[in-house]
Amino acid sequence: MPNIKLPDGNSISFEKKVTGLQIAEKISKSLSKQALVISVDGNLKDLSYEIEKDCSVKIYTAKDKEGIETIRHDTAHILAMAVQELFPGTQVTIGPVIDNGFYYDFARKQPFTEEDLRKIEKKMLEIVERDEPTHREVWKRDKAAEHFKKVGEIYKAEIIKSIPKDEEVSIYFHGKWHDLCRGPHLMSTGKIGKYFKLMKVSGAYWRGDSKNEMLQRIYGTSWSTQKELDNYLNMIEEAGKRDHRKLGKEMDLFHFREESPGSVFWHEKGWNLFQKLIAYMRSKQDDAGYKEINTPEILDRSLWEKSGHWEKFGANMYTSTTPDEKVFAIKPMNCPGCVQVFNQGLKSYRDLPLKMSEFGKVHRYEPSGALHGLLRVRAFTQDDAHIFCTEDQITKESLSVTNLILEIYKDLGFENVLLKYSDRPKVRVGEDIVWDKSEAALLKAIKATGLEYSINKGEGAFYGPKIEFVLRDAIGRDWQCGTLQVDLNLPERLGATYIDKDGSKKVPVMLHRALFGSLERFIGILIEHYSGKLPFWISPLQLVVIPVSNEFDNYAKKVNMEIKKSGIKSEVDLKNHNLNYKIREHSLSKVPLLLICGKKEVDSNTVTIRSLDSNKQENMNIELFIKKFTAFNKAPSN
Repeated sequence: MPNIKLPDGNSISFEKKVTGLQIAEKISKSLSKQALVISVDGNLKDLSYEIEKDCSVKIYTAKDKEGIETIRHDTAHILAMAVQELFPGTQVTIGPVIDNGFYYDFARKQPFTEEDLRKIEKKMLEIVERDEPTHREVWKRDKAAEHFKKVGEIYKAEIIKSIPKDEEVSIYFHGKWHDLCRGPHLMSTGKIGKYFKLMKVSGAYWRGDSKNEMLQRIYGTSWSTQKELDNYLNMIEEAGKRDHRKLGKEMDLFHFREESPGSVFWHEKGWNLFQKLIAYMRSKQDDAGYKEINTPEILDRSLWEKSGHWEKFGANMYTSTTPDEKVFAIKPMNCPGCVQVFNQGLKSYRDLPLKMSEFGKVHRYEPSGALHGLLRVRAFTQDDAHIFCTEDQITKESLSVTNLILEIYKDLGFENVLLKYSDRPKVRVGEDIVWDKSEAALLKAIKATGLEYSINKGEGAFYGPKIEFVLRDAIGRDWQCGTLQVDLNLPERLGATYIDKDGSKKVPVMLHRALFGSLERFIGILIEHYSGKLPFWISPLQLVVIPVSNEFDNYAKKVNMEIKKSGIKSEVDLKNHNLNYKIREHSLSKVPLLLICGKKEVDSNTVTIRSLDSNKQENMNIELFIKKFTAFNKAPSN
């Protein structure tokens, strides 16, 4: 007689074993129609899962993350089912859920075409219409491996052989078609609805290893309503227009080359934008009491072994062996170098909290297929800071960091910020009593902001809990940028200590803090958020002075000189092109202001102002213009 405890605290008792669907029906008819999947004591299960003992149950619908992810998981299976019905002999490999959708990897000699995708979508709709029942079976590992090998699914057989011998294997059937899968799944193929679309095909190595054979990956998206699907497709179309790689070329900011994949070649304008952001952050950090340092880019392997990075990240580090056979590594992160600066000289409790910031260039090997403009690179600059403090100072410093990050994001146009809090993982270092203090301190800091936050249970770093700051951009995409982590491990491993009030040596707590994470990536996000039309104060080129003809070149040069003295980044365009051509060229480059100079302007000592994407023009005295736009040339919070 299972007693089912519900999220609202109420309980329902049943005389015999009961399924998730029956529990939903008992609560309400409307819930039973909307229910997609359940959790039993925190573990996701099918609605058909039979419950025999007391437990806590939560029912998820399409409004929940768990519900929509189950829809997408089922849609991936139906994609594979459709492909094998249309193209017999195609092998299926893996098909996970990803952000906003899913993909499935296929082994097929002939490439999939755009026409094939349309056929597959049509077949998927037919399978949904057939509303074939879904059920789960549990097989012995050897039976499952032999079965898939026999039907020609060698990839599935290989996956199964990697499962421990004593483990049973979960097989899901959709009608007669079946796949190796842990689940959970919906009760029939019709439950996913018709709100999906296949997006593209790309290559993918089997198990992500370039030494293995190349497969074909079909990406798709799936939603619970037509409106949600339409909104997503519109967002994807808009994202294409905002692609920072395209805009970066139009704005003449940067480029990439095969001679150094994943490394940015910054042009003058792009580097100016980069330096403007650093200058802005440096000013903010100075006001907040940070001391800026700089540490070497190449460090001996022994330090990385001592810090633990060699064991965990060694495969992604760039290394070099010198003639005397010493092994050095280019730093993938700044933390160990910062601890070495802290270790120089005796530190007292009176010195804490000690805040050290660094704009450190780091290098991490990323697979070629993962590289994506500024958003995924191999060489990037971290806006790191490390705060050395006592356990009692964690709360105050965490709140201080959080407020600083939120102020900076607001200045840059990101007011919709989500916070994610991750607590202790199963495998960790440090005593539970210290974890208790650290987690409580971070949680208190989050609550003090008044912002929405979610909890990622068990997703903290092995050395301490963390907060992730997620920005929502102008078209609704989420970007994880800033982080705040409590480190209970690295200071001790690298011998960091301070003298406490009683004269004893103690290990400081180390807070790892990044505002943007990667400056390169953040610039890519910034470009896409504003569609290239950056706010005046951070625009790499803020205005161009354009003479109507060569007759007015000297006046234009004089105006440009006066404006440059005020600190505004300006240029004068003296090229031998007509006025309309110059206006189009600089508008494409997203220059915020164009100042037109002709006879009228010379006679009245004025300029005619043309703003980006505006046909309206305003005539203004030069001195007044400089005064007005010098005020605009500051961060909003300054």
